[in-house]
Amino acid sequence: MLLDAARKAVAHGNKVYILPNPKGIRTADFIFENRGVYKMYDLKTISGKTSLSNRLMESIGQTNRTLLNVRTQYDPRLMAKQIMKYFYDNPNALEVLIFKGRKMISVFRRWTNSPDFYVTFRRQYEK
Repeated sequence: MLLDAARKAVAHGNKVYILPNPKGIRTADFIFENRGVYKMYDLKTISGKTSLSNRLMESIGQTNRTLLNVRTQYDPRLMAKQIMKYFYDNPNALEVLIFKGRKMISVFRRWTNSPDFYVTFRRQYEK
């Protein structure tokens, strides 16, 4: 799962550093570097049709950026709603990065405050 997500990040132009995950300590899984900017991400693989909300909540406290590697068909409207809830429940969250197939969608908190978030998110997700 880690290597799959790392390969996708590299395909999108990032240098990827996989971090150690010691037992009992909640840490980020990756550091992505792109043009001198470093960002830490906690990986959550989405393989079920209702697992997104739980997986997002699990990432609270690990890092302020979450990477969702979506490996199943997921309703984009439900996903948008759960991402908005995640930002509401986690005031420290900055970004949710989504890998769906070869696609990469970056969702920042300010975008979720837009009145047309659902429409534009769905358009990008289903493209």
